[in-house]
Amino acid sequence: MKKANTFNKNYFVILAVAVGYPALIAVFYLLKVPCLFQHFLGIPCFGCGMTRALLSALKLDFVSAFKLHPMFWSVPILYIFLLKNGRFFSEKADKIILLLIASGFLINWFIQIIIKF
Repeated sequence: MKKANTFNKNYFVILAVAVGYPALIAVFYLLKVPCLFQHFLGIPCFGCGMTRALLSALKLDFVSAFKLHPMFWSVPILYIFLLKNGRFFSEKADKIILLLIASGFLINWFIQIIIKF
């Protein structure tokens, strides 16, 4: 009986993130809310440019999307990973994939900071 309850909680969290995050980003975009991280700290966040990059990718303008945020391609992969309860392949392969994606975000962030300052 505990398994069903755990599944229901996991399903709710997955659904909340899968629907809530894009909805929040859409509201911020439509209301033209600036990046709060950059607004308060003065440096770009890990995801600065991601919304515009994803919108460009949806228009099939991948060159523009890559210029705005080179890690735009990782968002669909991370959503699928989330929807599959954090399992693609083996545990080791999943960790390597997530580490590569996190490294890409970190490298992009450092490049943004270097270019900005």
